[in-house]
This record gives sequence, C-alpha cells and structure tokens, in this order.
Amino acid sequence: MTGPTSNFCVQASIAAALLASGGLACSAADSNGRFTRVAVTPIYTIQGTGSMSPLAGRIVTTSGVVTKVNDNGYFLQDIAGDGNPATSDGIFVFTGAAPRVAAGQRLQVTARVTEFNTGAASNAQTAAHPVTELTGVSAQRLLGSGFGIAPTPIALPQTTSGELERYEGMLVRIAAPLTVSQNHFQGRFGQVTLSAGGRLEAPTNRHRPGTSAARALAELNGRSSIVLDDGSSLQHPHPIPYIGLANTLRSGDTVRGLVGVIDYGLATDSSAGPAAYRLHPTVAPIVTRDNPRRAAPAVGGNVKLASFNLQNYFTTLDDGARGCFPSNTRSDCRGADSGAEFKRQRTKIIEAIAAIDADAVGLMEMENNGSTALDDLVEGLNARLGAGTYAAVPVRASATGTDAIKVAMIHKPARLARLGAARSDANPVHQRPPLAQTFAAANGEVFTLVVNHFKSKRCNGATGADLDQGDGQGCFNATRVRQAKALHAFIASLQASSGDPDVIAIGDLNSYAKEDPVVALTEAGCVDQAARFASFGYSHVFDGAAGRLDHALATPSLSAQVSGATEWHINADEPSVIDYNLEFKPQDLYTPSPYRSSDHDPLVIGLTLRAEQPALIRRRRTRTTSPRRLPPCRPSVVRS
Repeated sequence: MTGPTSNFCVQASIAAALLASGGLACSAADSNGRFTRVAVTPIYTIQGTGSMSPLAGRIVTTSGVVTKVNDNGYFLQDIAGDGNPATSDGIFVFTGAAPRVAAGQRLQVTARVTEFNTGAASNAQTAAHPVTELTGVSAQRLLGSGFGIAPTPIALPQTTSGELERYEGMLVRIAAPLTVSQNHFQGRFGQVTLSAGGRLEAPTNRHRPGTSAARALAELNGRSSIVLDDGSSLQHPHPIPYIGLANTLRSGDTVRGLVGVIDYGLATDSSAGPAAYRLHPTVAPIVTRDNPRRAAPAVGGNVKLASFNLQNYFTTLDDGARGCFPSNTRSDCRGADSGAEFKRQRTKIIEAIAAIDADAVGLMEMENNGSTALDDLVEGLNARLGAGTYAAVPVRASATGTDAIKVAMIHKPARLARLGAARSDANPVHQRPPLAQTFAAANGEVFTLVVNHFKSKRCNGATGADLDQGDGQGCFNATRVRQAKALHAFIASLQASSGDPDVIAIGDLNSYAKEDPVVALTEAGCVDQAARFASFGYSHVFDGAAGRLDHALATPSLSAQVSGATEWHINADEPSVIDYNLEFKPQDLYTPSPYRSSDHDPLVIGLTLRAEQPALIRRRRTRTTSPRRLPPCRPSVVRS
C-alpha cells in the first residue's frame, strides 16, 4: 500500500473523551497556537473480538482507507491491520446520506461507536449480531488518495456459525463459485442469497423434523450462505441489480469473482425474520446461467396430469370496489389489484397450462366465487388452444369450503371422460375440501384424481398443538396431519365408490417431503411419485431453501403405472420481480410467458394406463363390494 499521509487532531473540547479510548496520539496547533493531544483508536480496537464493540457509546477518532461507498455511508479499513484473525480491520461509517468520499481515500474520522440492530428489537438473531458502526461524524479529514487494500480471502461454508463476524466491514474475496439460492428480494432490496456447495434445501425436505440430521442441515445452510447486496439502502432499485440473460437471474445459476465488503442484515422483508451476513461487491460479479430455462417436461405414458398452485386466481379484483368470499370484504380479496394486472396474470397462467398440455389439471388457490373464476380460466385456455379443449369439472358451490380460495379441476373431454359426479370430502377438518373425479381414459381404463390444498404454515390464529413446535414444520402441523388422515379415509371411500383401486392425490400439502402429513400418507401405503423420480425435488423456495410442497401420492396399483413425475421449474427459480404485478416496478420486466406465473412450480405426472385381463377386472369388481377388503393406499389386484 502506498500513498501520502498526514496528521490530524481534533478540538480540545472533545480531547478528553478521545484520550479515554487509548490508542495513538497526535498533536497540532489550534488558532491560538496551543497544542492538543488526541487519541487515535485503530479500527481493530474499536471492533474488538466479540460481536459488540468494547467501546460502544464512546466518541473515538480513527483512520483508514475507504473500500466501498454506499448511498448512506462508507466502509473504512485500517491500512495495515493488526494481524489478529479474531478482530476485524474494517468498519462502516454511517452518514445517512450519500457521503462525499471516494474509494481509495485515506481518512481520519471522529464519530461515536454504535451497535446497530438491523432487525426488530424482539429479533433474537439480529440482536445477537449487531453491526458496529461509526455514527454522528463530527470531524473528517482527507489524509491522502490512491490507497489500495488487498482483499482478505475467505471461504464458505464457515467453519463455525458466526465466523464472518471477524470480517465485518472488511474487504474480502471469495474464490469459489457460489450458487443462487434465493432471488425473491432481488427487485425489492437488491439482494440475492448465495450458497456454497450448491443450492440450499429445506431440512425437512430431506430429513425427518426434529432429528439431528435435520438440525445439522439447517446449521449447515446457515454456515453456507451469504447475501449478495447491491450496496444501496433504497427499495425497488432501478436498474435491478444482477439481472442477466433474458432479464432474469435463476436460482441454480452460479456467481463467480466475488470481491466486496462484509456486512450483516435482514435476509427477508420482515424485521422479525432471518438475517445473514452480506457482501457489498466492489467488483461486478460474474453470473453464469447454469440452470437454464427448459421446455415443459416429458413424462411419458398415455395420460398426463398436472398439479398447479395458481397463487390466487381472482376475477374479483383487489381494488376495493367489491368484497370477496367468505366475509364479502376487501380483506378476503387476493391476487390482481387491477384489470391490467389480472390480464397479465391470466396470460402467464394460460401460457403455462397450455405448454404443459395435461389431460387433467388440479388447481389450487382459485377464487371461491362459484364457477366464475374457473370458467374464466377455461374460457381463456380454449381461446388459446381451440374451442372445447378444456372443460371445468363441476362441483356444488356448497362443497368448496369456507376459505376465500378453493381447489378446482379441469380436463380435456376428448382425452378423459368423467365417470359420475365429482365428490368433495365433507370432513370439517378441511377449509378447502379435497375434490375428486373419476375418469375413464381412451382405452377404457379408470382412475380417480384427487386435488388437495392443506392448511398453510403461517401462524395466524395458531393455538395449542398447532403452534410452531420449533422442528421446522411451522404452524398448524397438527391440523395438516389430521387433514392427511382424512384424505387417507377419503381415498378408501373413493376406491369403494368407483370400484377401482387406482387413485392419485395431488396438490399443495404445505408440507415438505419428510414432514408428518406426507409421512402419514406414505406410511399408509401411498407412494410418493416425485420422490421416485428425483432425489432432490422442489416446487417452492422459502427463506433461501428449496423443497417440495406440491406432491403426487398414488395408490400402489396406480403407482405401478406412473411413467414419470417431475416439477417444471418456471416459478420457484425465477425472481418475483418479473411477475404480473405492476406496483413498485420502476423497471418492468414482465413478459407474456409461463415464467413466474405463480410462486409454486407445477408438478407434471405421466400415467401408462394398461388394460386389464377380464378375469382380473371381474375379481376387482367383486372385491369392491366390501370396503373393508380395499384399505386405502393398498393394492387390491396384481396388474398384468
């Protein structure tokens, strides 16, 4: 490091306070020719070895080289450092407005040492990791320009949680490529969550909740991740940072060449939510499209099914003009806020369903307004694909539940014939009753499709056993388990009423693959189709971790005829900023395409329905006369 140096001293009125801090001293003559000795405290002494400065609340004078300028302050790093890996050589100087400094300048600053909690006062995570800052700058002087600080090499995952605290405020380099694990806040805060060793997986998607393996994965996720920040405190930045090819940055893409300053802050839009260490780049990162967009998946077979959470398809607009079911108030309305938004939303969803080209589609988060919203979607699909391509599966309005949203089903009449009326499970445990329809394929084979949407993980109104138990399953897990058991019984009744053992239950169960509700069904004999065809399936990303909330569970007799099952990653991997919404978008990247048509990926399933030998058909029909002989999710016949 080279560059000019100079001495700097402050007014005598604050000299006593500075001397109390220890450190170096300098002297200078004031206007009356009197000399005042002033203590100069190195940055590493201010930072100390813990999460909080030993000098918090004191006024200090320090010096360093500017490494990064943000819109509300700048990072300052000691020119030499103390060589102690336990203490940081950098610090953030908060100015509140754009500072008049430049990278490479050496400054001497007088300010107060402050510990800043980046979250709510009740946020235990951010309270335990406050950011040490210098605030209320009372004196600042340029000592020279043209200085450089060599970035300190660091690696992820951290050896121990919180290890990056020792680099807080310092210029660092991460040589290994990192994977984009979350881009939900890219458009709002200019933040992207990166991770080492590939993308992050929800612990309960891989391991049973509350186990040591699940806890270990959660801890590893924390040690493996860092937030790439744009260095701005502004919301909804323009241009949107880190947008790349085709105006997107997909989860699963990789980022290389990371050089920047370490900071700490929220990794979500809730002040009570999770936080993480952040990196403000000083060199433009290199993004590689390692997870390209792909065409709708081919799953084989002679019948194709799909499950698709539409993220609130409401024809009643959330514009205050009318209310929505069940309370007829605006608070129950969701989805698009205007006709322009709804047109964009509708277009994206239609394009997605058209590309999947399934013979029957189970839909979640359809407005519970009779058949109006569903008929609107079918009308749009048929305008796009040809008259009569799709038809709605009719259901009694009284059987759609007590929530503002419901499940629904559409099918291609030319490919699948409805046998009898649709049925809904009347068990009161369901806010959104499962919807079942028995179909006959072109070769005469029969199966029953059941669409589901279990209670969400949100904690509003949770009490007793439905409270978050701290095992990774969120709130209302007890209710979801009861819903799974009710579904299990419903499947048995469908087998008996249809005279056919082939049933497949699809939908958003709001439970990751190893959580209690899914396990309750698989332990009963239902077969998890997504797990059969992929070791790491995911349909949703939350807090940076990916997992399967959307499932396909088949009875064994039908499982033997499933030719493929996979998610089409058109939503979970895409940044939310490219969706249909119009608000808070100084840079609108909307396209009339399937991408970010929802927040859940559709799940696509292929069936190879085989005609049975007449003797087996007769035997199966004889057995269906006694429901006890057809326990749910158990095979009743051996397929040829």
